[in-house]
Amino acid sequence: MALIRLLGLIVIVLCALPTWSAGIELREFDDPVTEQRYRDLTASMRCPLCENQAIDDSDAPISADMRERVYQLLDEGKSDTEIIHHMVQRFGDYILYNPRLEQRTYLLWGLPVGLLVLVGVVVALIVRARRHASAKALSPDEQARLDALIERKESS
Repeated sequence: MALIRLLGLIVIVLCALPTWSAGIELREFDDPVTEQRYRDLTASMRCPLCENQAIDDSDAPISADMRERVYQLLDEGKSDTEIIHHMVQRFGDYILYNPRLEQRTYLLWGLPVGLLVLVGVVVALIVRARRHASAKALSPDEQARLDALIERKESS
């Protein structure tokens, strides 16, 4: 009976082991606004190790370090802009899901708008050309053929 209890205890410990080793991060904030800022900041930064995963979702050690750094900077009273600037200096622009509007990203942000304007101009030119083509008068040969067809239709 003691052996069964011991085996049961070992099974329970082995089942609970993954949850103990996962590591739970507990952060305490003075006010809910700071906590929300922390959540927004960590959700807006990409894990440099994991592809397309925010640091708040990632289990990578570097993401844990980044979350800790964001927490420390918030605790020091830094603004969101200062924190983002610090993290970009440390890890590069890659961590930002939304690249900042800078001189070197003008093409990135302006290309969709430029393409949309270009498509609009091309469509307007095509519509205008078709409108003028349909209103064009018939040549004398075309008019004669049309008259002949109308006469033949009326006579039959």
